[in-house]
Amino acid sequence: MIVTIDKRGSISLPVAIRKELGITHGSHLELTIKPGGALVLQPVEFYKTIRLNASGLEKLKDARSSEECRLPDWFEEERDNAGVDSE
Repeated sequence: MIVTIDKRGSISLPVAIRKELGITHGSHLELTIKPGGALVLQPVEFYKTIRLNASGLEKLKDARSSEECRLPDWFEEERDNAGVDSE
C-alpha cells in the first residue's frame, strides 16, 4: 500500500488499516526502523498515571483493607477522567 508524506512530514493511514488495527484519533504508534530501511508502525497502549491527594490515598487504603474484588466507583471515575501527564 502506498501512502504520501505531506509537507509537515505526516502520513495518513487508510481507513481499512485503521479499522483492522483498531486505531482511532489519539492512538499511539511506535515507529521502528528495520535493517534495510523498512519502517514498522505498531499500535501501543499508554496507561494513565493517577495522582491522589491525601484524601484519595486514604480512600484507596480503605478500599484495599475492605478486600473488595473491585475498585470503588469514585476511584474508577477519577481514573477514567484523569488527565495525561506530559512527562
